[in-house]
Amino acid sequence: MFSVPLFRTDEIRRIEAAASGLQLMQRAGSAAADFAATLFSADVANSSSHVLVLAGPGNNGGDALVVALHLRKRRFDVRVVFAGDTEKLPKDAAQAYRQFVEEGGVLCATIPGDLRWELIVDGLFGIGLKREISGRYAELVEQANNLAARDACPLLALDCPSGLDSDTGRASGIAICASHTITFIGGKPGLFTADGPDLCGMVKVATLDLDVASNNDLPSEPVGQLVVRALFSGRLKRRANNSHKGTYGNAGVLGGAHSMVGAALLAARAALHLGSGRVYVGLLDDRAPSFDPGQPELMLRNPDLLFGSSLTALACGPGMGNTAAATQLLERALTLSIPLVLDADALNLVARHEPLQRILQSRSAPSLLTPHPAEAARLLGCDVAMIQADRPVTAIRMARRFNALVALKGAGTVIATPDGRWFINTSGNPGLATAGSGDVLTGFVTALLAQGWPPCEALMAAVHLHGTAAERLVGQGQGPIGLTAGELIDSARCCFNQWIYHP
Repeated sequence: MFSVPLFRTDEIRRIEAAASGLQLMQRAGSAAADFAATLFSADVANSSSHVLVLAGPGNNGGDALVVALHLRKRRFDVRVVFAGDTEKLPKDAAQAYRQFVEEGGVLCATIPGDLRWELIVDGLFGIGLKREISGRYAELVEQANNLAARDACPLLALDCPSGLDSDTGRASGIAICASHTITFIGGKPGLFTADGPDLCGMVKVATLDLDVASNNDLPSEPVGQLVVRALFSGRLKRRANNSHKGTYGNAGVLGGAHSMVGAALLAARAALHLGSGRVYVGLLDDRAPSFDPGQPELMLRNPDLLFGSSLTALACGPGMGNTAAATQLLERALTLSIPLVLDADALNLVARHEPLQRILQSRSAPSLLTPHPAEAARLLGCDVAMIQADRPVTAIRMARRFNALVALKGAGTVIATPDGRWFINTSGNPGLATAGSGDVLTGFVTALLAQGWPPCEALMAAVHLHGTAAERLVGQGQGPIGLTAGELIDSARCCFNQWIYHP
């Protein structure tokens, strides 16, 4: 599977302008109608089933009218509620309106109250909306959501659910809650992060047969991509029989202050189960056990001995605390010339101490940061709302500021690199919203780095695997409610081996 490119609204507008003579609205409407036809159950397909289409005041409304026309030709009973001004329609949308009317299409001032719907199509606003929906449009959105629930029918959004910001994934007011979304030309970041996954349902991309890669009107900044296995599949290699534990690196974990030893052990266990040849754990709690009875393969030691180990990658932060001793140890870690993963308390310490920030920014070895939104807010000196307002932009800003790769965790984790590349991961489920889940992710990333994976591929693979492990458990009936971080470890090992040995 090839990765899906992600375009912001201004990028899509440039592509549309360059392809203005290619009847994109007709292509979009036709593709959406084809997809819509697949959403009917077998007993209603090709019958006079009732379809409600909401057509808005712009080009998204034009797309909806083309969809309605195509579905009428397939003998569906289509009712269109047009919520716009015919005198103010854009050129292509006005043409779609005229064609629909001339061919006998039914226009309704309000949603008919005496019908049950087999499909509802949202074509009110689409991409580019930067304000809350209000007035009549808000009423239509609320009605559509309620009717879809009442009739248990699919609700298909065209390009983007109305009310959702397709660039950021924010829904600041009422929005369509779609069961399916068909988006045109390429993906949009807001469909896959923040509120997007909850509002879009299943997302299908219709490229409209455009060769976007050869479009010279695209900006010079790299476009985003969805994380798929193809982006790191070159690293998924079978192990040679003629190998030993030294072949697979030495991962280290620094953390585990008093009452927080479990966080460090979770990260270490995750690193071990993802293939690190050896895993060393430097625990700050001077009363910590000398071995992990649940995982005796781990080598527990005090932090000074950890720094004396021949590490190939080191994770700092799980359960580390915010003491002066922790600060000194983190400063020491930042001077090492090996890949570092900073999470949890390590991120909070960096946020609090400018000297640590300067050392981090000047590192030549790879640095990888895995903040959740609150940690990201501390790092950037703002509030969580600002972080969530535009997650891709935030992740890129953080990566450039700290000269590090960043995984901004959350619904649709955003991965960014200092050179401006960015990716959104779509694997996972709410089962990951549990204590220790981030520590497990830290261990996965560290394990891959310790085994010599390039930093960007290691971060993408670990994030994607983390989510896939949760999906596997939920598919087996274990969660999402009550899923624990420790359960992710064995599940991830199974998925990882499946990727390599049974692709």
